[in-house]
Amino acid sequence: MTQRFNPSRRAAQLCLTLAALTVSHAALAQTPPAPGVSPRIDAIRKAGVLKVGVVNNPPWLAQNTTGQGEAWTGPSWTLGKEFARLLNVQIQPVPVSHETKVPALIANQMDIMIGPLNQNAERAKIIDFVTFSNTSVCMFGRANNPKFTNVKNVEEFNSPDFTLAYFSGAGEEPLMQLQFPKAKLRAVTNSGSVAPIEEVLAGRSDAAPLNRMLWPNIEKKVKGLAAFPKENNCQDSKIFQIDAGMGVAKNQPEYLAWLREVEKRMHPELAEEERRMTATLK
Repeated sequence: MTQRFNPSRRAAQLCLTLAALTVSHAALAQTPPAPGVSPRIDAIRKAGVLKVGVVNNPPWLAQNTTGQGEAWTGPSWTLGKEFARLLNVQIQPVPVSHETKVPALIANQMDIMIGPLNQNAERAKIIDFVTFSNTSVCMFGRANNPKFTNVKNVEEFNSPDFTLAYFSGAGEEPLMQLQFPKAKLRAVTNSGSVAPIEEVLAGRSDAAPLNRMLWPNIEKKVKGLAAFPKENNCQDSKIFQIDAGMGVAKNQPEYLAWLREVEKRMHPELAEEERRMTATLK
């Protein structure tokens, strides 16, 4: 008996086949290298633990000091746990400071620094990165200042018409001088705030930079301010952007490639967790 062609049934079969292939590809992408391929992964499996460097650095990695629940939270911790799960080992935090995190990594005191670390040319010479986020700044000003609220692109701030403030000695200082040489720049003393908010509110400056991750909380606490860029509450800002990621020692290509594949799969989940953590920053 001859079977009649059923387009709907054929389409369903194709969908199932594609879904199976997608699942198979994802499984292969997260499967750790086989024994003998990566000395680092072989050593991790033998030890039964994945040693991860940790330092309090919200919103990516936050220490829980309440004594209840997990000791660490954040997208860095989530990704670190996934690495350990796939390797079938325990995750073991190795506390470090911001000053010692790179030296400790190079000295082989950990398998990966989940920190994370801001990426720059100097660090790239001595360690490799698993990039999963970035830092950048918002420019904030008074919401009732049309000079500020009418800005359409960041280049408009580079004008003698704008007075821009920043904390003297802060990381933004050389970037402000480089990006906005034509503006009237005001280097002010840090008063203990996260940004020169009083300088802007008092009208002495039209705008100032602020870490994009701190903006959602500042917007709630300080009324009368606006941010640029305003889209997505400034969380997509590219101003002074620096990539951030986990660090591993050099010359571990198979280990590094596997870590990056896992991060790629996890990225949407990590980005959403970062968004939630950012909303709680103070």
